[in-house]
Amino acid sequence: MKHTLKSIFSICLVFAFLLAHAQETTGKKPIPVVKKETNSVIEKEPTSKTKAEKEPTVVPDNSFANAQALPQDIKNDTVVAPKTNRYGLRLGVDLYKLTRGLYDKDYKGIELVGDYRFTKKYFLAAELGTEDKTTDDSRLNFTTKGSYLKVGFDYNGYENWLDMENIISIGLRYGFSTFSQELNTFRIYNTSQYFGESTINNSGDKFSGLTASWIEVVAGLKAKVFNNVFVGFSLRLNTLVSNKKPNNFDNLYIPGFNRTYNGNFGVGFNYTVTYFVPLYKKKVVPTIQKKATSSKK
Repeated sequence: MKHTLKSIFSICLVFAFLLAHAQETTGKKPIPVVKKETNSVIEKEPTSKTKAEKEPTVVPDNSFANAQALPQDIKNDTVVAPKTNRYGLRLGVDLYKLTRGLYDKDYKGIELVGDYRFTKKYFLAAELGTEDKTTDDSRLNFTTKGSYLKVGFDYNGYENWLDMENIISIGLRYGFSTFSQELNTFRIYNTSQYFGESTINNSGDKFSGLTASWIEVVAGLKAKVFNNVFVGFSLRLNTLVSNKKPNNFDNLYIPGFNRTYNGNFGVGFNYTVTYFVPLYKKKVVPTIQKKATSSKK
């Protein structure tokens, strides 16, 4: 009985070894090659390099279907298929100015925005608007009416992938405004507290033919939410270049520039929705990425 168990154990061990060896050699089965001349079958050992490794790997892209064929001598390279960039005009409106009149009875205004993409990264940009605002200060109550125009450019620093068209930009504007001021009421500043606060004086003085110009630094973003529809937000820092002031009064609010602080400094922002009108397309030239080759010792 003892010898029988040893024999069975030895047979099982040999069988397990043969089975493991067969599994190791399964992937190395010779590849049959048929010769048409003699119809004979010749066994050919697998080579270290296959046809797929020798030919360049092409990333499929429908937009590159009509591109020219690559040279035949390009080996071991990966060809990244290009994407298509759209160029055109984007038009929209500033939602902040458009809806502000619904909750602020002292404000009426509208601003139209637009940009034109003329290179991959640069956009020509412009804003055109009108404002009618009454400012009620502790000393003054005045109404400003006028229109303005801003022109400049935006630079898109965001690198999109696939067919995305989002924008994270920084830009520059030159603004010009023509407007009028009307002083409604005012208080005379009284340094002596003995007589108490001065009363409100009605004025009605009007100052027309006023102008101002400024330089504006813009930082903003635009995101594509639907097909050709974008929403955007921007922050603006302004500094006055010229400012035609009326006699005995100051331009405390300028259409397009907003409230003036410390004489020449101003800030602003807008929230826009725009629609993109594509005019033409450009395909990005495909790039060839070299594969790293390791030297054999």
